[in-house]
Amino acid sequence: MNPWSIDSWQNHVARQQPQYSDKAKLDEVIELLHQAPPLVFSGEIERLKQRLAAAAAGQAFILHGGDCAERFEDCNADAITSKLKILLQMSLILTYGTRMPVVRIGRIAGQYAKPRSKDTEVVNGQEILSFRGDNVNFFQADAKLREPDPYRLLQGYYSSTATLNFIRSLINGGFADLHNPEHWNLTLFAHREVSDLYKDVIDQIKDAMSFVSSIGADKDHRLRTVDFFTSHEGLLLGYESALTRKVPVREKFYDLSAHMVWIGDRTRGIDEAHVEF
Repeated sequence: MNPWSIDSWQNHVARQQPQYSDKAKLDEVIELLHQAPPLVFSGEIERLKQRLAAAAAGQAFILHGGDCAERFEDCNADAITSKLKILLQMSLILTYGTRMPVVRIGRIAGQYAKPRSKDTEVVNGQEILSFRGDNVNFFQADAKLREPDPYRLLQGYYSSTATLNFIRSLINGGFADLHNPEHWNLTLFAHREVSDLYKDVIDQIKDAMSFVSSIGADKDHRLRTVDFFTSHEGLLLGYESALTRKVPVREKFYDLSAHMVWIGDRTRGIDEAHVEF
């Protein structure tokens, strides 16, 4: 068996990879990504592994949610805040109902590529390349815009960076503070009965927080912030391997493009590139 390396996947069949017309341009982009700072830290990944182990042992509940495919146009404050609010609301209800810690994982800050059943589609009688996510080509049904563009990988990296930085700022700035859970309210609860139930949960939590505060036990930082982890499908292997680094202090390799990276049903061939990576 050949030893594993960051690039050993290139010796295997790699499915769902875009066919770039300019290999030199792709190599240039991959090298830029290789030199770029990682998006997450190995310590955060290890902390998530511990949380997942607790969930596997029945000691926590996993909440994993987000978009099927992110769009670059959604890299804005309103869209990111709304997604975070929904996940915080859901985790609050789960924690309240189960009395268990919730591991919050967002399918966000990197879910810019998507697998396709067919390489092409027919639009208005013309066969064009399928949309493979903003990391690869444009959504617009135009033959030229559907050509894979390596520079979109850089845009995906910077959009992921901006999204992750904003999420960190919100959480570290008190957005997830349990003293003010009403700040997470959305028009999500259009149904009056559901809205009233959620408000009842909020009122009970605020009452509990008032009691905790009255006895001087509200200084715990866990009441003011949360752990929030990011994830995406590790579809584009050039991008993922460029953001994979060996962390000397741990003597391990980590894909530092997200806290949790997975492979999907179309890329799980046991002898193929994604499993090798």
